[in-house]
Amino acid sequence: MKITLLIVLLALIAIVSCASDKLRIGVKHRPEECTQKTQIGDTLKIHYTGTLEDGTEFDSSVGRGTPFSFKLGTGSVIKGWDQGLVGMCIGEKRRLKIPSSLGYGDRGAPPKIPGGATLIFETELIDIEPKKQ
Repeated sequence: MKITLLIVLLALIAIVSCASDKLRIGVKHRPEECTQKTQIGDTLKIHYTGTLEDGTEFDSSVGRGTPFSFKLGTGSVIKGWDQGLVGMCIGEKRRLKIPSSLGYGDRGAPPKIPGGATLIFETELIDIEPKKQ
């Protein structure tokens, strides 16, 4: 009986541990019309606000008034962005909950992002420049 209970407890811990290590994507707003979706290789212009799980803001393009521009899927941003922003439409808003394994990992990005931190990003896609064929 005790061994069975221990096995069940260890299995639950493993399930919870794996679930917290996954990227979570929440669509907050989807435009009625979408003529183009983001693809790997596109250059995106995006507004974002990044916070820690406790709500501490560590960065935001919104306050600067200039969207952030980068090429999707090329490793120029954290993996959580390269994965979580695929298939977006202009005007779409997403909330990304990014585990540390897809963010800055155990090293973090001191002084604002501690090692092992889960990151929350509120994002809005402003523009897409399609990849060159």
